Amino acid sequence: MIEKHGVLEAGTLEDKVEVTNPLKIQDLTLRDGHQSLFATRGRTEDFIPIAEEMDKCGFYSMEVWGGATFDSCHRFLGEDPWERIRTLKKYIKKTPFSMLLRGQNLVGYRNYPDDVVEAFVERCCVNGIDIFRVFDALNDFRNFKTAVKVIKKNGKHFQGSICYSLTEQRMGGPVYNLQYYLDKAKELEDMGADTICIKDMAGLMAPYDAYVLIKALKETVKVPIHLHSHFTSGMADMTMLKAIEAGVDIIDTCLSPWAYRTSHPAVEPIVVALKGTNRDTGLDLRQLIKCARHFEEISPKYRHLLDDRISVIDVNVLLHQTPGGMLSNLVNQLREMDAIDKLDEVFKELPRVRKELGQVPLVTPTSQIVGTQTVNNVLFDTPDERYKMITAQVKDLCYGLYGKTPAPIDPEVQKKALKGYPRGETPFTGRPADILEPELEKAKQEIGDLAKDMDDLLIYALYPTTGKKFLRIKYGLEEMPEEMKPKTMEDVKREQELIEKAKKGLLVEKVEKEAPEKSPNVRTFNVFVDDEYFKVEVDSADGQPMITQITPMPGYMPSMAQPQQPQPMQVTPQAPAPKPAPSVSKKKETKEEKKAEAPVSGTPVEAPMPGIIIRLEKNVGDQVEEGDVLLILEAMKMENSITAPTSGVVKEIRVKEGDNVSKGQVLVVIGE
Repeated sequence: MIEKHGVLEAGTLEDKVEVTNPLKIQDLTLRDGHQSLFATRGRTEDFIPIAEEMDKCGFYSMEVWGGATFDSCHRFLGEDPWERIRTLKKYIKKTPFSMLLRGQNLVGYRNYPDDVVEAFVERCCVNGIDIFRVFDALNDFRNFKTAVKVIKKNGKHFQGSICYSLTEQRMGGPVYNLQYYLDKAKELEDMGADTICIKDMAGLMAPYDAYVLIKALKETVKVPIHLHSHFTSGMADMTMLKAIEAGVDIIDTCLSPWAYRTSHPAVEPIVVALKGTNRDTGLDLRQLIKCARHFEEISPKYRHLLDDRISVIDVNVLLHQTPGGMLSNLVNQLREMDAIDKLDEVFKELPRVRKELGQVPLVTPTSQIVGTQTVNNVLFDTPDERYKMITAQVKDLCYGLYGKTPAPIDPEVQKKALKGYPRGETPFTGRPADILEPELEKAKQEIGDLAKDMDDLLIYALYPTTGKKFLRIKYGLEEMPEEMKPKTMEDVKREQELIEKAKKGLLVEKVEKEAPEKSPNVRTFNVFVDDEYFKVEVDSADGQPMITQITPMPGYMPSMAQPQQPQPMQVTPQAPAPKPAPSVSKKKETKEEKKAEAPVSGTPVEAPMPGIIIRLEKNVGDQVEEGDVLLILEAMKMENSITAPTSGVVKEIRVKEGDNVSKGQVLVVIGE
């Protein structure tokens, strides 16, 4: 008997159900899968061997680029991000390529001017991207305008995305209610969206909310609906199934080894679940498993990047609503600052900061903006003052450089953030890019001949500090650091062997020495060391006493240190106690580190957190007032202004732009 479940029809094995509305599936393994689980550290060399087989799977599309891949490729992997698209395109010839584009943010963490956006999207089209999933962290679609113009001009697919967010545990309330999403969908359709994606970054969408939302969207707009939901809370499989019953056209999944946790539902169970229904995907389970096996085999290379705190289902996300990528950032940030014990305080402060900053959806870059500011509040605020250290991005958000927030920003926080703001203390309400000056020509002059083409120039324009470093490595002007180099399976095996030795106390192997023969002059002594008693034999070697054997006496107890009636004891061979592991030797200090540790004559300004020096705002000899910005420190991809704690003269600057600094390191010295 064939039963209807919304638009889905299913029966038993004996019932023949015609496939009238097959579900389309986009694979995320090569982008969001490893971004969610392994901090976007998946390497092109590990994707090439399986690329042709994945092309045979019959996916609607494959997301292979965008999001954090551009950043991670050049910053951590020593790979040209543009080359990844071109390389994969050589092997994946049938399946369309999709990328995640953050609207006017592109693949960075701020809104870029129109000239940079136009050039970047044009190069994406030329390099092989077919589908552009465009989203804005505030759901302010004015930030789509420039990118969409270029996408359409090149005849590519524009997928307009709505970031799914909540203020309650279920859809509804004064901000993120059903009508909010329907209005946004209509707006995207009017902009010319070819498909509309509901982007559930934190896995917050409940199954029956999905049914109601997808059903209403199908009745409101004519374009296909695509659902993206992370598995963080453990609901995504159920959510996908209810969305399928409601008529969703396309869903996102990953191959099983890189699915689940903070990633996405696995494709294989969904394919089997829809077998024999009118929504059968038509995908071959055996082919999917063949591809999955490859990712199972290479996963040991990346397993060290998994954090136990974020690699299992986190039901707490239903309370704190923190997406997996944001959660991993928070954990890493706190760990680097020796403050991981403050995580619960961060979760408590997070909803408060989010509300004060306009109830923004927690997705890149607003998730980093809210998360980093929350950490700053927990670590640096005092009972008398909140928002003591405000990031540059929070100031930009309060000014309006990211767009219109879903709810108003707290006026007091906004006022404090905009005090002394370079663009003015009155918030801007127009399209952010309308007040941004062109940057491409300036970037070209700054980078000079180091950028050989437009792709190189865009790497620098989007990421001036790390981009320049990468280009120097790319063209052999600077050696690639060891941490950028790929890890082989042999490396993994050696590491595993060391771990096993460490567990057994064998990390430092004992050097065996052959003992000389005992002479007739051997003398025996009783030796007491703390609460242990040893029988020691001593022989003479070149006139010096030599210990040839130390054996703990069996049955000895501290209270027997002075027995009234000593009894002869039988000496039995004992294994020597394992040597303690040697302390790790300090690495050779660099000139910068030696300088940082030099005596300070004046008021030291220390790094409040680990990070990279982005920009120096003062020079040696400059007169400064208390509160003046001395330099900009990037931490967790957010910019922090390091200010003068007192008035005086800049006597020393102990860092330069591009330096990595540790927490507590002296950066500047101020004197009279």
